Amino acid sequence: MVISDSPEDVGVADTATSPRTEPDLKNTLRRRPIATVVEGEAESDSKDGNSLVTDSTSSEDTVLAKISGEDNKARTEASVDSVHGSGEEKKQTGEDRGGSGVKFAYRPSEIPAHRRIKESPLSSDAIFRQSHAGLFNLCIVVLVAVNSRLIIENLMKYGWLIKTGFWFSSRSLRDWPLLMCCLTLPIFPLAAFLVEKLALQKRIKESVVVSLHITITTTALLYPVLVILRCDSAVLSGVTLMLFACIVWLKLVSYVHTNYDMRMVATSVDKVDVVPGSPSMDCSHDISLKSLTYFMVAPTLCYQTSYPRTPCVRKSWVSRQFVKLIIFTGVMGFMIEQYINPIIKNSQHPLKGNLLYAIERVLKLSLPCLYVWLCMFYCFFHLWLNILAELLCFGDREFYKDWWNAKTVEEYWRLWNMPVHKWMVRHIYFPCLRHGIPKGVAVVIAFLVSAVFHELCIAVPCHIFKWWAFMGIMFQVPLVLITNYLWDKFQNSMVGNMIFWFSFCILGQPMMVLLYYHDLMNRKGANW
Repeated sequence: MVISDSPEDVGVADTATSPRTEPDLKNTLRRRPIATVVEGEAESDSKDGNSLVTDSTSSEDTVLAKISGEDNKARTEASVDSVHGSGEEKKQTGEDRGGSGVKFAYRPSEIPAHRRIKESPLSSDAIFRQSHAGLFNLCIVVLVAVNSRLIIENLMKYGWLIKTGFWFSSRSLRDWPLLMCCLTLPIFPLAAFLVEKLALQKRIKESVVVSLHITITTTALLYPVLVILRCDSAVLSGVTLMLFACIVWLKLVSYVHTNYDMRMVATSVDKVDVVPGSPSMDCSHDISLKSLTYFMVAPTLCYQTSYPRTPCVRKSWVSRQFVKLIIFTGVMGFMIEQYINPIIKNSQHPLKGNLLYAIERVLKLSLPCLYVWLCMFYCFFHLWLNILAELLCFGDREFYKDWWNAKTVEEYWRLWNMPVHKWMVRHIYFPCLRHGIPKGVAVVIAFLVSAVFHELCIAVPCHIFKWWAFMGIMFQVPLVLITNYLWDKFQNSMVGNMIFWFSFCILGQPMMVLLYYHDLMNRKGANW
């Protein structure tokens, strides 16, 4: 309800124009139920203190509207009973009812301006209950403006540093052994399918099945490692092959483990450990090459006989996501060539040089590394996996959760990479618990497996085995304990969240980049 004039001004004007209705207006104002309503509400407010804190502004407006409505009704009835005049007086009475009557409801002596116990929007108790969309937009605008200035300043000072051979060079043509290795990796899922088929037909013993699967999965992982180590390939090509090989290995383990469990359930008489209504009981144990092929290309690491599916493929949506993927991949390349490479080339080994100089390099490298990391997350976990899911009509697209709000390091690892997290829980954590291993030890085993694969994906393509990635992942275990302790003691999500951001983005990633770069340069210098 919008008020254009003050009640005092309106009262003076009405008195001057219709002196005969002044006594009636006074009588009307005396008979108004405003004071009664306000006093009743004040008593109810004093009786229920909690409601004073939780009431919103909208409820206050509702009360005022109600008071105004009752006031208008009372004044209208009084005017009809007491006012008997000419048409002009009736017109004036109508104006009073339609305009000034509403405004008289806001008399300062009868309507309190302060009715609730309220916190400031930015106070610590109310800040997270408010919408900060405007401040978020401001941060985006400031971020874009500041980084645009830095990019322009960098280009004016150093020029265009991206080389023509960044995306493709003559050295990439020598990586054909890695390409052939990548193309031959589907042989291992086919071999696992044949073993499962023989096991289902009971042509080989279960012990032989387990031995064959161990051989197949181990070979699927060691074969790319040997190819990369024997070839002097580009680091990016080696990392791509190792990532693909690790994905194949994880999928094979899930395929073998799930089929083994389904065989045990099918042949078991006592099904106490099986949850009623689970897929293991509802679905018949059948080995299909079609289901294996779909699983190997689907954006998941956990095998099951069927998946939730979407009805159709949105071609226009896929096209838009591809455009975004190309744009953000270009942004990553620009950040790496224009910012990260010059910084690390002008740096020293962080563990051998001056401590203050190393800290300065790490802090200067932290911002571009953070941008590249966020772009990588968005390109792979959001764009690429959603594109793949859309093309395959794969329904479950929870590839990540709100890891940026993680209160502890343990929560971050549960939210950051959902396909790997589900695989760890399904094939490592729960099997450890079923075999009587304590929860803490099971968590350490899961981190140990993750550390080994991180080391393989980085150390093998770089031909350097300094165990930096392994130690970096295992260092998460004490961070998990520290952040869990802080959360249990203070119940403050900000402390654990800040520790997570600092350990990953400010310290961890720039340090890993500097360590591997200088070790790689030292290895090449020694070979040359």
